[in-house]
Amino acid sequence: MKIAQIEVVTLRHEYPSGKGFKFAGGYCNGRLSCLVFVHTEDGLTGVGSVYSHPGLVTSIIEEHLQPILLGRDPLQVEEIWDLCYRLTRWYGRKGAAVSALGGIDTALWDIRGKAAGKPISQLLGANRSKVPVYASALLWKDDPKELGEEAQRHLDFGFRGMKTRLGRNYDYDREAVAVVRKAIGSGNRLMVEGNARYSLAQAERIAAEYRAAGVFWFEEPFPPEQIDNFLALRPSVGIPLASGENEFGVQGFRELLDQGLVDIVQPDCSRSGGITECYRIGKMAGDRGIRVATHTWSDAVALVANMHLIAALPTGLTVEMDRTGNPFIDELLVEPLQVVDGEVAVPEGPGLGIELDRAALERFRMPRLSTPPLGNYSDMVFGREHFNPAPAYETSEVGVG
Repeated sequence: MKIAQIEVVTLRHEYPSGKGFKFAGGYCNGRLSCLVFVHTEDGLTGVGSVYSHPGLVTSIIEEHLQPILLGRDPLQVEEIWDLCYRLTRWYGRKGAAVSALGGIDTALWDIRGKAAGKPISQLLGANRSKVPVYASALLWKDDPKELGEEAQRHLDFGFRGMKTRLGRNYDYDREAVAVVRKAIGSGNRLMVEGNARYSLAQAERIAAEYRAAGVFWFEEPFPPEQIDNFLALRPSVGIPLASGENEFGVQGFRELLDQGLVDIVQPDCSRSGGITECYRIGKMAGDRGIRVATHTWSDAVALVANMHLIAALPTGLTVEMDRTGNPFIDELLVEPLQVVDGEVAVPEGPGLGIELDRAALERFRMPRLSTPPLGNYSDMVFGREHFNPAPAYETSEVGVG
């Protein structure tokens, strides 16, 4: 078996006017993600996901890596990962390069599973068929009381845990977490995403409110570069600290783990280096007694890859499911994922065990080598007029921006 072609497909969705969402980065009016298809001479095709700048992803994969990978055995997954890392080290090691090679890696795992007739989770040694899942939503509202109604919808959908984005200002954060906790009751998990918006003093102050509300984890109160703040907060915060969505590869996560910055790490197969590297990260975390809760904010391919990973890790805690009306999660699969009593079943078919909805794929596919229209795509912003982040935490007021 040999690799015959590698192609990148960029997906784009634009929310109808006024149907996007407000968050710390401003107003999100659309979504972007990339799928990577690896085709073999034997007719097998694997798919992976990359959540990064589409132009960079396409250039790295199709122009740099593809010519060197053509004709290689796709079942040599780990060897190909190491090769791609060496090839991109001089301009990579983190960021788009590691994310891009991770997309190839996940597609190769999909092929490996299909060739073996087994799901990826089994190839990784999993002994469970379902994994916990939480609803990732509850973004900024003009009135925090609206969060209670949204939280109830997530409960009705089958979730038993959910995450809200805060870091707006003290009064809003305090009211928002109280509203959501009241809506979901004490028996369901509530997580808080800080959007890297706090100073150390602000995080210490609001942490008391989060402890009182029984928050399960406090995620990214600071930017990932602020190591000293994580070190200072962790001993006294009284809530597990989580981070990792902005980290890449084993080297990046080793810093989080070896310095004792967090209690929960959050790699993502579509960002942190694919299944191979995220499994390495997960094993490294487990050796240190640290739990793993994968990040997902892109598409269903990434989500399913993360599900296989969590199923295989003894310290795998939960997966994240975007519930902001992301069609790449809701519409991309022929058989959508079903949440039942807070869990989602890991697909049992070979490889990733999924079938893409070809009509949906064509609906979201951008023309080849085209540039995304200007807009705010949550983590990726194109165009000065769309770069409108919220005011600093300490200067904003309830109900503003």
